[in-house]
Amino acid sequence: MSIRLYVGNLPAELDRQALEKIFNESGDSVSLKVITDRKTGKCRGFGFVTVGSDEAADTVIEKFNGYDFNGAVLKLEKALPRTKGKAEDGSDLEGSADDSSESKSESSVASTVDAPIKAAAKRKKRNNNKKATGSTSTSSSSSEAHQPDPRWASELERLKQQLLEAQGAAK
Repeated sequence: MSIRLYVGNLPAELDRQALEKIFNESGDSVSLKVITDRKTGKCRGFGFVTVGSDEAADTVIEKFNGYDFNGAVLKLEKALPRTKGKAEDGSDLEGSADDSSESKSESSVASTVDAPIKAAAKRKKRNNNKKATGSTSTSSSSSEAHQPDPRWASELERLKQQLLEAQGAAK
């Protein structure tokens, strides 16, 4: 069974042959895949090494994690399997058979909507702190900083209405 290892912190100007030579010194048969930018062809800073066994993977990680390669300290760890359809919190968006799709879509919308609201609250708090200390700052006149993401604007508006209705019912 082959094990895939993540290799991080690779330099943009990478000598692939030199990197292959270093990993082949471990004595195990390894294959190397360096991830490159499609437009420039330069290394994107990471790649993958595939080794034959779990023991070989541990040996390679132990030997090369922290290795200085042309001034860049390599980071090696076992690669996580590729996943599709994951939410920000790591939960599966597609859900299992016992989960309702409605609750999953609501939670993904809520997490998407919460981020801009939390960011706005932080900005407001930061601005209030600056006013209290008497410092002045120049703010960007960009109107897009105050506009919600158009992909979620209708959902955000619906949530705002629900919030206002809930506040009105509480009074």
